[in-house]
Amino acid sequence: YALSYKTRIDQDDVVALLPTGQLILSVVKDTYEQLGLEGRPSQYAHKRPMRYVVVIDLTDKSMAPGSKRYDRVLWALREKVPLKTDFLMACHSVVGTEAWSLPPCLSRYPWKELQASVDTQTLRDLPCPVLHGDDLRGETACEPHAFLEWLGAVGLGIGCENEATSFLSTYECPEPRTLVDQAVLCTVTGLLLPEDIHSLLEELRRYFDQPKSSSWLSLVVHGFADSPISWGMAEHGFHKGGENFYSFVLFKNQDYWLHMGTGANDGCPP
Repeated sequence: YALSYKTRIDQDDVVALLPTGQLILSVVKDTYEQLGLEGRPSQYAHKRPMRYVVVIDLTDKSMAPGSKRYDRVLWALREKVPLKTDFLMACHSVVGTEAWSLPPCLSRYPWKELQASVDTQTLRDLPCPVLHGDDLRGETACEPHAFLEWLGAVGLGIGCENEATSFLSTYECPEPRTLVDQAVLCTVTGLLLPEDIHSLLEELRRYFDQPKSSSWLSLVVHGFADSPISWGMAEHGFHKGGENFYSFVLFKNQDYWLHMGTGANDGCPP
C-alpha cells in the first residue's frame, strides 16, 4: 500500500497504490489536462468538473515495460507533469519470511522507517451504557446507534455527565447505564494494513478467555480522510470531514455488532 502524504483530497493532487496493482490519481483540473491520460470527472464534482480520477492498472498487459502505453504513462508522469509528493508505504510481512525492503528504484530516494504511535489511557468512574448483543432495538439495553455516539464521545474525550457547569457539551450517557470503575482506551495511529487489523481483532477475541474479562469490547478503524478511495474501489471525497470508518463491538458469546460509517462524499459500504 502507498498513499501520498500531507496531500488534501479537496485541494491537491492525491495518489494511491493498491496491492492489486491499481495506481489511482485524483488530480485537479489543470493537472488532468496537462497529463493527457484517460480518466473521468470526480463524481463529487460541481457542475463544472474541477477534479478528475485516473485509474491505471499496472498489471495489465498493455503496461508491460517497453510497450507504447507504458512509455506514454511514464512520459506523462515523469516529463509532462512531474508529480512530486511524499508517500506513506506499508507492506505485510509474513512471520518466518525475509523482512520486506524498499525496491532499488525507490531506495535511492530519501526515506525513513516509521512506527505506529500507541497512546493508552485509563478511564476511571466512566458512565457506560448497558449492552445486550441480541437487543438491536434498545428495548432492554442501549441500542447500537446510541452506543456508537457514546463511543465517539469517549474517544474524543467528551464528558458524558451533562454537568450544569459545562459550556462545551450537554451530552449524557444513554440509558440504561452503569458506572464502570476502570476502562482502557488505546489509540494506534499509522498506516495499518488489513492483516494488522485482523490480527488485532483475533487478539481482542482471545481477551474473553480470561476469567474476569468484561462483557464487551470495541475496535474502531478510521480510514485516511484524504484517501482517494474508501470502500473497495469507491471514490472518496472530503466534503466537511472526510469520514470513513468501521466499528466492531465484540461480545463475550462471540456475537458482534458492525457499524460502517461514511461522509456525504462517499460510496455506500459493501
